[in-house]
Amino acid sequence: MKTKELISLEDRFGAKNYNPLDVVLCKGEGIWVWDVEGKKYMDCLSAYSAVNQGHCHPKIHQVLVEQSKKLTLTSRAFRNDQLAFFYKDLCDLTQSHKVLLMNSGAEAVESAIKTVRKWGYETKGIPLDKAEIIVCDNNFHGRTLTIISFSSDENSRQNFGPFTPGFKSIPFGDTDALENAITEKTVAFMVEPIQGEAGVIIPPDGYLKKVREICTKNNVVLILDEIQTGLGRTGKLLAEEHEGIQSDLTVIGKALSGGFYPVSAVLSTEAVLGVLNPGQHGSTFGGNPLACAIARKALQVLMEEEMIENSARMGAYFLSELKKINSPVIQEIRGRGLMIAIELKKESQITARQICERLLEKGILCKDTHSYTIRFAPPLIIKKDEVDFVVNKILEALSD
Repeated sequence: MKTKELISLEDRFGAKNYNPLDVVLCKGEGIWVWDVEGKKYMDCLSAYSAVNQGHCHPKIHQVLVEQSKKLTLTSRAFRNDQLAFFYKDLCDLTQSHKVLLMNSGAEAVESAIKTVRKWGYETKGIPLDKAEIIVCDNNFHGRTLTIISFSSDENSRQNFGPFTPGFKSIPFGDTDALENAITEKTVAFMVEPIQGEAGVIIPPDGYLKKVREICTKNNVVLILDEIQTGLGRTGKLLAEEHEGIQSDLTVIGKALSGGFYPVSAVLSTEAVLGVLNPGQHGSTFGGNPLACAIARKALQVLMEEEMIENSARMGAYFLSELKKINSPVIQEIRGRGLMIAIELKKESQITARQICERLLEKGILCKDTHSYTIRFAPPLIIKKDEVDFVVNKILEALSD
């Protein structure tokens, strides 16, 4: 079937909870994807950083095939021969003490919320059902009911109430606001090292280091949501490394499986994750042998093929080339590693969606957010000549 026929079928039978660009993809390899008509595109979104390793990485694919022939799912009622190795690999790589495995990023965030509340009651001594978690304005941690309860995006919240209580929101990047918001009922502060969905918003230098000091001083659990920023996207394994800190609890997902399977994880210490007892939390698919085998290989290729180092090099080059563009419609260009945004001037009356549609015609796939910001996040395997290609296409689209 052709593009228009497939889109018509999708619109007829599917819920309208997305507004994608009108391209129907059917094949992917590395940084490239193809549509059903055979047109080739450079993927500059990487499925929101879920395919950092590139589309259909052959080594990860091989493990998927091999493991799927042996054992895919046992539930956690029984043990499997991949789980222990995956736990160890994650802890060794991230200097974590304990791991809780889930499937989606939103599930991992929910797991983190449950865990720190329980820690607050049993360890910190907060009165039952009074725990508060501090978050940031313009955050994005998922779209479950509890998560949208502390979102500042009204479109995400409209007509979905009543909402889950127990959250307090402060401005992102403001350490004074954090200090002022902490009370005797505060159990945790949850924050993205870089706000992705908000438009690649980077906090001031030293922000995370000061946040770490404040949380330590007040016995508050620091939760970093590294679902998008983690696993090489910013040029480090975890974005916290840019400021030399360690969180108490880190949430990762997306690229944890290289795009082959939904896998997420909560990384923490014995002191925090140790409060969970059998039967209090879990997932039928969380930690299944297929997921573990795939994720172990996804982490291995990320490290062995030096994708994180390439992200740092190519990200710096990409950013420097973009900043050479002299366009009257550009407000700001910002980024870290291969997590980059172009913000357009509102007075130009040109929207990010319009530029994304022009880039689509030129063979570049990227994503608009908040009307005037375009996000670029290609797979971490991108090369210098490919960066040059996309920069030239961006220049053309802006010049149009």
